[in-house]
Amino acid sequence: MKAAEIRALVSVPWRHGDCVDLSGVVCDGPLDLAGLDLTGVNFTDASFPDGIDAAGARFLGVSWFSGVRFGGVAGFARALFTNDARFDNAAFAAAAQFDAAEFRGIARFDEARFAGNADFRGIACYGNFSLQGVRMGGPASFRQAEWLGGLWCQDARLPEGVDFSLTQVHGRLWLRRALAGNAPLRDRAFTLSYGYSYN
Repeated sequence: MKAAEIRALVSVPWRHGDCVDLSGVVCDGPLDLAGLDLTGVNFTDASFPDGIDAAGARFLGVSWFSGVRFGGVAGFARALFTNDARFDNAAFAAAAQFDAAEFRGIARFDEARFAGNADFRGIACYGNFSLQGVRMGGPASFRQAEWLGGLWCQDARLPEGVDFSLTQVHGRLWLRRALAGNAPLRDRAFTLSYGYSYN
């Protein structure tokens, strides 16, 4: 499907319960959603060989990117997700840019694969943020991130030097079998943690 066709389908007024089903779609060309208000969308198992620019976009319904393949840059800087955002089992072949994004529901990145830079600086998440089983092969930063619904990192494999400076975790911090490089990820990596920590 042409990128312009996808843009036209999802950049429509959202009503409660609305969701455009584009599961399995292969996007022809880079998808430009930057700054748009978007209805609910299901991109499960879709493919974006040339990447996506959703910088500053507002996802007003559900936003499901489960199993999506991003061949180019996945640009979600300053994006707003007003409902649950699912990126579980997604594969990011290039940079993943989520800096200053806001997640008002859960943010699920379970088993996602990041081959390039993973930028989550300054994010805010109000629901649980899950990185269970994630694999990050390039540099990763969560500097100044705030997780108001807790952070779940069981079995995560993060790069050595992953940046958790100036972060705040409210609620459960679950770090069982999580690694940063070859070392266990410990709660002392986070600047402030207000709830229970499970190492």
